Amino acid sequence: QVQLVESGGGLVQPGGSLRLSCTASGNIFSINTMGWYRQAPGKQRELVAIMPSIGISRYGNSMTGRFTISRDDAKNTTYLQMNSLKPEDTAVYYCNGRITEKKLTFGQWKYYSMDYWGKGTLVTVSS
Repeated sequence: QVQLVESGGGLVQPGGSLRLSCTASGNIFSINTMGWYRQAPGKQRELVAIMPSIGISRYGNSMTGRFTISRDDAKNTTYLQMNSLKPEDTAVYYCNGRITEKKLTFGQWKYYSMDYWGKGTLVTVSS
């Protein structure tokens, strides 16, 4: 089993910065894409940023230039640096990982890739 745990949320004033972290643990063979999504009250969950193991990161429309995603594969951790925060950035931020596990199944090693989610961390931008 795999777990994702976010940290770093909290209350920040408009214009301020926060850095979120998400660490994956458990039966991890490899981590493909890691990313962040958010959900504000009364709204659908939306993409914040995703970062593949190889390739170009992608950001949600209102995050480009203000948010930066990074990852440390040695620590199975992804980070989200958020700058110039606005009240509309207030939301629960969820970490997502497409993770491959290696499991012994009926005497054979097999690989399973699944999406895992953290429980979320609340970011509140308010004066």
